Amino acid sequence: MLQDSDISRFRELLELKLLELDQFGVGMSSRDQAVELDQSKVGRLSRMDALQQQAMLDATKVRAQRERVRIQKALSRIEKGEFGQCVQCDETIALGRLDFDPATPLCIVCASGVDSA
Repeated sequence: MLQDSDISRFRELLELKLLELDQFGVGMSSRDQAVELDQSKVGRLSRMDALQQQAMLDATKVRAQRERVRIQKALSRIEKGEFGQCVQCDETIALGRLDFDPATPLCIVCASGVDSA
């Protein structure tokens, strides 16, 4: 079972990560522009490079949104008093694992897919 001080520390870490994602999202939206498709204005290689950069930016946004959801779920588990418990087997998640990733919902056994029986 986690101590109240541990839970408070993890809450602060998760809220800080959310803030960082918000700031990251603001910076990403300023670079979000449509790619110029008129080949007379932009060369083919420049257009291909722009399309590739746009695809990478889109993938980064998706990863950031998934991380945001993981963090919000972890904060929700804190509010419900379920933080630190594996959502799959209800065993306690090791403190070291939570230190590494406070948003993790699974213990190491469930995350690795190893049958504990």
